[in-house]
Amino acid sequence: MKAICIKEPGKVEIQEIAKPERKPGEALLKLLYGGICGSDLGSYRGANAYVSYPRIPGHEFSAEIVEIDENEEGLKPGMIVTCNPYFNCGTCYSCRRGLVNACTGNETMGVQREGAFAEYITMPVERIYDGKGLDPKVLTLIEPFCISYHGVQRANVKAGEKVLVVGAGTIGVLAAVAAKAKGAEVTICDVAPDKLEYACRTFGLDHKLLNESPEAFTKDVAALTDGNGFDVTIEAVGMPETFMNCIDAVCFGARVVLIGVSKRNLDNFFFTIIQKKELNIYGSRNAMKKDFVELIDLVKEGNTPVERIITNMYRFEDGAMAFHDFANNPGNMLKVILDFTKN
Repeated sequence: MKAICIKEPGKVEIQEIAKPERKPGEALLKLLYGGICGSDLGSYRGANAYVSYPRIPGHEFSAEIVEIDENEEGLKPGMIVTCNPYFNCGTCYSCRRGLVNACTGNETMGVQREGAFAEYITMPVERIYDGKGLDPKVLTLIEPFCISYHGVQRANVKAGEKVLVVGAGTIGVLAAVAAKAKGAEVTICDVAPDKLEYACRTFGLDHKLLNESPEAFTKDVAALTDGNGFDVTIEAVGMPETFMNCIDAVCFGARVVLIGVSKRNLDNFFFTIIQKKELNIYGSRNAMKKDFVELIDLVKEGNTPVERIITNMYRFEDGAMAFHDFANNPGNMLKVILDFTKN
């Protein structure tokens, strides 16, 4: 079968590899659609803090069950599903406490282990979730929505609170959508005006903040919050500068959530600001089964049009072009989907 492989930073190839053989407790899946996420793009650019090469990328996907044994989940051949791609060890202190998303030996598909961008994959049955009739392209978006939703849940966002999301990529936009669904007043911030315009117009967000300079950022934060700062800020970029934006923009007693991942250090950080403002700072890593199940039901209700985040579609065999285009046009490409049904 064919698979997409990132051989090294900047080099993507379509390779012929062996079709996987299903083991007991696993299902054989045929890929339908796969989403290129920020971590995949980071792997392509050589900026992912966790990846090793060569690597088959991909952990956002929908698939059809080809083979599966009888199981307690009621999953059967022909069903359209998505999966939890974060493999936990089950024995570390985090796993023993139920924090499987923060497993100390976590292996995410497409990063620390081979990913989903192949014609067929196998998955443990307990990681497979019924798509409940969602369009397979929409089902592909559940995993990135889970990342965003988990971060918003960590912040315990409440109705009426002022929330700033820094980063108008897929994760940032979906975090803004999740916060808006909680009843918050949501501002989205980015350096790309086209992305801000698209996010606000498409998802009905309350405000946009163009981060064109430190002075402009400070002025706009004050204007949007009556000088108080935001109740919650969510970092969805993965840069020291944008993390500091989130620290600077919050009010006293606020919550800060870090979703973004970076290889870079934050230099000259005046950490006493955490004490001075009495800030609550939360890391947000991966997602839980609960997030997947809740979001499949939420999206099925039809009030959250996540499919509007898709801006570009490519055939699976054009994967190299998709990665190249996405890396070189980040300002006007939001969610890139690979179609495995037309190869």
